[in-house]
Amino acid sequence: MIYQRFIVCGDSYSEGMSDEIIDGQYRGWADRAADEMAKARPDFTYVNLAVRGKLLGQVVQDQVPVALSFVTGRDTLISFHAGANDALRPGYQADVAIALYQDAVRSLARSGAQVMLFTVLEKTGNQGRGAEIWERRFSAFNKGVRAVGLEVGAIVVDANEENFLSDRRFLAFDRLHLNSEGHYRCAQAVLEKIGLPFNPGWRTPLPPAKKVPWIVQRGITVAWFIVFALPWIYRRLRGKSSGDGRSAKYPLPLSWPR
Repeated sequence: MIYQRFIVCGDSYSEGMSDEIIDGQYRGWADRAADEMAKARPDFTYVNLAVRGKLLGQVVQDQVPVALSFVTGRDTLISFHAGANDALRPGYQADVAIALYQDAVRSLARSGAQVMLFTVLEKTGNQGRGAEIWERRFSAFNKGVRAVGLEVGAIVVDANEENFLSDRRFLAFDRLHLNSEGHYRCAQAVLEKIGLPFNPGWRTPLPPAKKVPWIVQRGITVAWFIVFALPWIYRRLRGKSSGDGRSAKYPLPLSWPR
């Protein structure tokens, strides 16, 4: 299928944080994939509704109805990725989140569009109790993603099939979002999944990392805590999100490239 329209729903991952910035917007894997999709069809259009920090319920309520209104038929590809922000919060209820996620996917599939889903990387290369909670929660969530994907015939991009992606050098300084190299590799994986030209080198692991002195590692961790962890904790205490007041970067079908 050569898709005429690409619609993206989700949070920071699909918005493109923390890729390179072009014209004031993060580029991201979706923009990168759209660049190649546009080469296959002159009438290609692109919609990106994703907003950083959004919870699953917000994506379902605010973005899914808009996405459905833009579906033109089977030649529409809808990307849906949400739920990671929920799983990171205290009080997370896996059964509730997975059921909501699956219902949303079924709704998207009923539109006639081709749906594309993503799992969340379970093994991040980190250690400790936090990493164990992360792996346990996302392992269960990913099972729900794969199950509904199989049910509706969705394309599933599964990061857990490639062990090298646990290399933290694919992450930005915030240790949460992909950097430019990470977004590039994700875009290539998506292009492979949808049958468009891609760089098979995206599966090539990075060369062995150089050893960083302990004192430098400690300094980086302190800087990370001050710049990213503390603001995140402060927002949680106030019930705020990084996406509050933000709107989608491409909320209407846009001829692409711009």
